Amino acid sequence: MTLKSHTRPEHKDTWRTPPEVFQTLDAEFGFYLDAAADHDNTLCRLYLTQEDDALACDWSSNGAIFCNPPYSNIRPWVDKDAEQSRKQHKTVVMLLPADTSTGWFAQAQKTVDEVRFITEGRLSFISAETGKKGKAGNSKGSVLFIWRPWRITPKGMTVVSKHALINRAWG
Repeated sequence: MTLKSHTRPEHKDTWRTPPEVFQTLDAEFGFYLDAAADHDNTLCRLYLTQEDDALACDWSSNGAIFCNPPYSNIRPWVDKDAEQSRKQHKTVVMLLPADTSTGWFAQAQKTVDEVRFITEGRLSFISAETGKKGKAGNSKGSVLFIWRPWRITPKGMTVVSKHALINRAWG
C-alpha cells in the first residue's frame, strides 16, 4: 500500500525535524550549525538558508553540524555532508528517509562512519504550513547518517528505537 501525500507541492520540502528528536541528538553531538534551515525552523543559533545556498558554500562551524535536507534531491546533500565533515573536521549528522534502494543511500554508506536506523515506528515531522505534526507519520522510516572525520574504524550500522530517541529528550 502506498501512502498518498496531501501536502501541497510548495511545502513538500519544508517539513521540520520533531523538536524532541533534535534535542536528543543535540545532547549527544552538541550541534552548532543547522545546514538546511530557514528563519522560522532553525534548530541552531547558526544556520544556512536556501538563500545562503548550503550546497555552494563552506559550512564553517565550531561544533557538530545537523542537516535535515529537502528530500526531493538528496544526493547532492549526501556528497556535501561528506565533504564538509572532512573539510571542517566536524561531525555531521544527517536525517533522511530510510530508503536503502536509492543511489544516494549506497553513496552515503561509502563515506559515512555510522548508519543509525530509527526503528519501532516512523517519525512524525512538523508541517511548515500548519506547524503541526503529520497525522500518519512519515511515509517511510528514518535513518541518521553520521560522519565523524577522526574515526579510523567505522561503527557501521546501528539502531535506536523511535521511543528511546523521543523519551531521552524528556528523561
